[in-house]
Amino acid sequence: MALSFCGSDNSTNSYSVNAGVLNNGCFVDALNLVPHVFLLFITFPILFIGWGSQSSKVQIHHNTWLHFPGHNMRWILTFSLLFVHVCEFAEGIVSNKGMQTNHLHLFIPAFMGFIAATTSVVYYHNIETSNFPKLLLVLFIYWVLAFITKSIKLWKFAEYHVGPQHLRFCITALLVLLYGLLMAVEINVIRVRKYVFFANPQKVKPPEDLQDLGVRFLQPFVNLLSKATYWWMNPLIIGAHKRPIELKKIGKLPIAMRALTNYLRLKDAYEDQRTAEDPNRAPSIWRSMYRAFGRPILLSSTLRYLADLLSFAGPLCISGIVKYLNKTTPPNNIKGEIYLGVYFMSTTELLQNTSVLAVLLFLALVLQRTFLQASYYVTIETGINLRGALLAMIYNKILRLSTSNMSMGEMTLGQINNLVAIETNQLMWFLFLCPNLWAMPVQIVMGVILLYYLLGCSALVGASVIVLLAPVQYRIATKLADTQKSTLEHSTDRLKKTTEILKGIKLLKLYAWENIFCDSVEDTRGKELKSLKTFAFYTSMSIFMNAAIPIAAVLATFVVRHFFAETGPNPSEAFAALALFHILVTPLFLLSTVVRFAVKALVSVQKLSEFLQSDEIGDDSWRNGDTSVSMEAGKKHLGVTKAINRKQPMRYQMDNYDQPTRRQMRPTETEDVAVKVSNGFFTWGSNLSTLSDINICIPTGQLTMIVGQVGCGKSSLLLAMLGEMQTLGGSVYWSNKNRYSVAYATQKSWLLNATVEENITFGSPFNKQRYKTVIDACSLQPDIDLLPFGDQTEIGERGINLSGGQRQRICVARALYQNTNIVFLDDPFSALDIHLSDHLMQEGILKFLQDDKRTVVLVTHKLQYLIHADWIIAMKDGSVLREGTLKDIQTHDIELYDHWKTLMNRQDHGLEKDVQQDSQTTLERKTLRRAFYSREAKNQIDDEDEEEEEEEEDDDNMSTTTNRRSKIPWRVCWCYMSSGGFFMAFLMVSSKLLKHSVIVAIDYWLAIWTSAKTNQSVGAGPDMFNGSSLADGIGGNSTLGTPQAEDDSYYLRVFIILCAAGITLCLITSLTVEFLGLSAATNLHHNLLNKIIHAPIRFFDITPLGQILNRFSADTNIIDQHIPPTLESLTRSTLLCLSAIGVISSITPAFLIALVPLAVAFYFIQKYFRVASKDLQDLDDSTQLPLLCHFSETAEGLTTIRAFRHEARFKQRMLELTDTNNTAYLFLSAANRWLEVRTDYLGAVIVLTAAGAAIWSLRYGLHSGGLVGLGLTYALTVTNYLNWVVRNLADLEVQMAAVKKVNSFLGTESENYEGSMDASQVPENWPQNGEIKIQELCVRYDPMLKPVLKHVNMFIEPGQKVGICGRTGSGKSSLSLAFFNMVDIFEGKIVIDGIDICKLPLQTLRSRLSIILQDPVLFSGSIRFNLDPERTCTDDRLWEALEIAQLKNMVKALPGGLDAVVTEGGENFSVGQRQLFCLARAFVRKSSILIMDEATASIDMATENILQKVVMTAFADRTVVTIAHRVSSILDAEQVLVFSSGILVESDSGPNLLAQDDSLFSVLHRVHTILTADLVIVMKRGNILEYDKPETLLEQEDGMFASFVRADM
Repeated sequence: MALSFCGSDNSTNSYSVNAGVLNNGCFVDALNLVPHVFLLFITFPILFIGWGSQSSKVQIHHNTWLHFPGHNMRWILTFSLLFVHVCEFAEGIVSNKGMQTNHLHLFIPAFMGFIAATTSVVYYHNIETSNFPKLLLVLFIYWVLAFITKSIKLWKFAEYHVGPQHLRFCITALLVLLYGLLMAVEINVIRVRKYVFFANPQKVKPPEDLQDLGVRFLQPFVNLLSKATYWWMNPLIIGAHKRPIELKKIGKLPIAMRALTNYLRLKDAYEDQRTAEDPNRAPSIWRSMYRAFGRPILLSSTLRYLADLLSFAGPLCISGIVKYLNKTTPPNNIKGEIYLGVYFMSTTELLQNTSVLAVLLFLALVLQRTFLQASYYVTIETGINLRGALLAMIYNKILRLSTSNMSMGEMTLGQINNLVAIETNQLMWFLFLCPNLWAMPVQIVMGVILLYYLLGCSALVGASVIVLLAPVQYRIATKLADTQKSTLEHSTDRLKKTTEILKGIKLLKLYAWENIFCDSVEDTRGKELKSLKTFAFYTSMSIFMNAAIPIAAVLATFVVRHFFAETGPNPSEAFAALALFHILVTPLFLLSTVVRFAVKALVSVQKLSEFLQSDEIGDDSWRNGDTSVSMEAGKKHLGVTKAINRKQPMRYQMDNYDQPTRRQMRPTETEDVAVKVSNGFFTWGSNLSTLSDINICIPTGQLTMIVGQVGCGKSSLLLAMLGEMQTLGGSVYWSNKNRYSVAYATQKSWLLNATVEENITFGSPFNKQRYKTVIDACSLQPDIDLLPFGDQTEIGERGINLSGGQRQRICVARALYQNTNIVFLDDPFSALDIHLSDHLMQEGILKFLQDDKRTVVLVTHKLQYLIHADWIIAMKDGSVLREGTLKDIQTHDIELYDHWKTLMNRQDHGLEKDVQQDSQTTLERKTLRRAFYSREAKNQIDDEDEEEEEEEEDDDNMSTTTNRRSKIPWRVCWCYMSSGGFFMAFLMVSSKLLKHSVIVAIDYWLAIWTSAKTNQSVGAGPDMFNGSSLADGIGGNSTLGTPQAEDDSYYLRVFIILCAAGITLCLITSLTVEFLGLSAATNLHHNLLNKIIHAPIRFFDITPLGQILNRFSADTNIIDQHIPPTLESLTRSTLLCLSAIGVISSITPAFLIALVPLAVAFYFIQKYFRVASKDLQDLDDSTQLPLLCHFSETAEGLTTIRAFRHEARFKQRMLELTDTNNTAYLFLSAANRWLEVRTDYLGAVIVLTAAGAAIWSLRYGLHSGGLVGLGLTYALTVTNYLNWVVRNLADLEVQMAAVKKVNSFLGTESENYEGSMDASQVPENWPQNGEIKIQELCVRYDPMLKPVLKHVNMFIEPGQKVGICGRTGSGKSSLSLAFFNMVDIFEGKIVIDGIDICKLPLQTLRSRLSIILQDPVLFSGSIRFNLDPERTCTDDRLWEALEIAQLKNMVKALPGGLDAVVTEGGENFSVGQRQLFCLARAFVRKSSILIMDEATASIDMATENILQKVVMTAFADRTVVTIAHRVSSILDAEQVLVFSSGILVESDSGPNLLAQDDSLFSVLHRVHTILTADLVIVMKRGNILEYDKPETLLEQEDGMFASFVRADM
């Protein structure tokens, strides 16, 4: 056919203008081309040339401003315009087919209009980003021209009586409307911006967020297209491939999303509900949430409704395509209407064109997915905003909580932590899911209506199957939640036991008790696995229901249909119904989850409400004039927010809060009273007063001491003055308006998770001189020197564990460092030994604070310091007994003074004892040092861990790191599968493949059945289509009746069998995956536990405890609960996608050609996403912990924070932490949307290509219509599952890291437990004598390390008492381990009673010897369990052992006697008592050899004496080897062995060695004697160089004494 613009029909002259130019339809169409050509002609040069010179006045960093009015409106209108142009084009093409020759004017204007509309939006975007509005004039002219030309066309149509019944009339009317609206938008821009026709155009500043370079989250600022497709995320996600995403890279949040903004919004909504009439009415949190965040939720719900309605377009289009594919009608038969020389069609006619339906299906899918993702994004953003606001609200409340609430236990830390970690998240998740609550019912109702329309009553049967099974799913969901709770309890229990084992592993190995303890863990693990089994069962039921319900519904529908309607369905109905059932299952499956979350949200709101209503601390404006500091101040400054973040980085508006102003130089203080309490009655909440009738004055600039016995209200008095107690009567006056804050050190020390320096400066400016003085006053320098990074070491909850004394000294240092007038110290000496207390008193309080003329209030029990006090307040039973100076009390209250004197004498006696023993501080420092060695090892291991992760290859150029980060860990997956058992793995794979094959078979059979039907009816005669419907034809043709009914029942029988097989296989696969996961978890944990418990002791020295525990906690939890569902979901979605692609390809092989580019696109999308998702996931996890810690930290240190007046600073910190976490979470969810939008669009393209290929191949008669329906239904499922493939893959990759870590421990070598002798060859009572021969013994800890003992020879006679000593590191303890074969004996041998210990099985050897270690270890359980875990001894024997250890009376007094409870680590006994229990334990095991490894190092003198006495009497007939750290304890030994650098240097009896002056033993003894003296004087040439207590001199590292001791040691 010839091509011509107006066509060349024979009957008419298309170019004739006799009736008037505008009456020629072709001319009118040509006129419509003019505006489009005009636009393209003008804009292309501007777009290509003018954009080199960006003429933006204000330089901003993102070209993403939305600064023309009506921006979103313009984008929406342009998209609508594009859609209408597509319809116009389709209508033109189809109409053209109805003409004799080609009429190009029917579709060319539409095509040009489409291109012009696209150009207009590109052009607009460029003008907008370069802020050059004058160029918008071009668009204005274009809209006007297009509006005029289209109006002419519409007017002509009306003239010729073309009406709404014709499609082209409707399209033209729509275009007129859209061009009119776009013109209005353009006029509005001119009106607002005045860029033309006005004298002074309006200047515009970009939004302040965009001027702040830190804001990287651009979703609110980009244009609509970028918003919908998350295009702005591309650089971040693709960049993640080259280098990991860090916090710096994601920047901070826009102002509207920050916690402070949302807090103020929620707070206003909350407070507005309090009315003047009823100020005490509790405001509703639900209403506040609705007022603050209702609008975005409504927007999200609207988007959700649109998406849900569009989702039904899929089944309807499929139905249409299948229906009309078989009706091929020759074009000439169209009895159309001809006006203006061309053909006009009706709307229904266009929708009968399969190609048009395919394109519509594609567009509907794209739109549906875009709306759905937009709806998800809006709810997630709102949820995150809500969480930020709630956290700020909770925090604000915590800072105002009354102290009595916390101390009376009404509000525990656990409750607060739950509010923060659980309840706020529940509400956030509820918000995420709440649009489903009202969208789902609509979706279900719509689905059922459509099914009814397609299949009649039988559809209702299928739908009712789905609806009736919904409650079952809800039941399963609740069961799952319950099971998870019980699993959690068991796993906590198991972890507790594992931790104990790991902490006491050395003892367990030495006593050969590993297996007993291992079994107890396995016991608990058994219970945990039992509830995990239940969990797995319910999970698989839930998965099974989800997979089987659609099959059951389809089966029910078609069986009912067969029996009632006597006919099977035709393909168009069958496959539309199939697609609809798939759509219906999702909301019902989700509904149970949503309902569960709604119930949880109700509970959470209830808890929050109670918390927000709880008591607050009274207003304390008396303390500092009226500057109550709170976030509300932010409201006053809202105007300021707008202008803050220009120059300085945005510090919210917190800076405007009143920070305590630092003191000015002190004038001589005029008032002599700093604080005065008159007639004070104070309580902790019950109306009984804790403190009564308090009348005191605290003199300014002086030292006031408060004394009294325990529990008489000393600390309460301080808190009452600080306003922390409830006042029943009386008042507290503070003088001087500049007393903003009080430096306060509580009795229970409180540290921040921060460095030592930050804990001491506590927000004050750093002053080096002052800092050093304070540190010296608190004797912190030696402790700081021990820390790995000095005072930059993190301490606190997540940092290093310091001892009580060290923590207390840091708190006192904090109080001293602050530049405040008043310092309150609450019993700062309680955890300090006498030397430190003296030093602190002299240097810190008397010198540092008093010199500074600060007012000090000191609560103390140390009465010897009363002589320093300027003023004393003595308390008794909650009231003041006396106040005055010491002299006043001495003269007026002689009785009290005498009482004090007797107490002081007692304290002095205590002092002498205190001096005798090794000072507590030295012990603390020892522990700290020990903690560090293991920490340094940990750092090493961490590095190794990182290196491990970087795989084996070492070439570290850019491309390999990239590869490494996007590789899927196949090896680890294989390892996981194999630990599940090969049979289970095989069963899972085969049943999965079978299930999917059967499901395909069901649908394929349906296709054959329905096609056979259609073919039969078509075969019955082509004339059936004329006038009679399909069903009439079949019913009316009597000859076909019988065979077809038989045929039908044959098809139905096979269909039922296939469906039943499908449902059964669904059940089998869902069970196999879960139980494969369960058996993998069982095996991995069992192997891990056994490997670790039987590892050599060296492994525990070099592997930090935390790392091992992580494998048992976090990693095991992931393997137990997270991997199986991820694996199931991954295999299901992957197989669904593959089977769909297989089905489509087999039906229309042409589809394979299109598949190649799609597969490439998919590969790159998943590759980039997985890497970025993993990074963002890590960021989200790592930013959550500091936030939770900050909350619990604040709740613990409330009184301190309030006394210091640092509420504002802490709020600021909380807001920063919340925003950081929210940023990470927002980016993570935006990345998920990025992926889903892309995979959804890919899915839509797959549907389009499948439909296109089907239509094209049917033209050539390649297959039947039923199969096309099958192919399209499958193509539709691909869109749902593509993104799940990628997300599950990303999740699985993260989760497999847990398996990898566990695996790395499974490679640990175990100790050799076998030995060359059999246990049965060892005599029952060996060793009966206790004779020890050591020959040429060489020992090392590891084959890679140097030997620690070299060629040691010695002989110990039976029953001999032997002492071993030597300097630190000389090999003493290594010898004790060698007796138990715990170290590598690589030369020589130890022979005990004639048997070489290296030949014995370890279990036998270790169970026959006894040892008492330096650190006493007790396990939680009973006393009986601690003495005899093997349960082999009688009660008499245990009581005898306790009597020997002098513990019998104490244990008898305990409830339960031998079965009395021992808490974790034996915390309910003192260190001395624990050591005595260990002695009893050694005695219970009647071994003829006892080894004591520095057993007296950590106990006091009294306990040590008991120990020595017991050893001499109870062990008189046994061989005792004592490794001593105090030489004095082995002076009486029958044989003393002295080691130096691993070599035995001296061996003789104690007195003999002491007699030799030059012996090493006598040197060690001399040093020890000096170190235990009260005073040391160092002289040189008649001059005294140094004199002080020995420990003080030792701290001066460059001192003479220290160097002597070092030389001797």
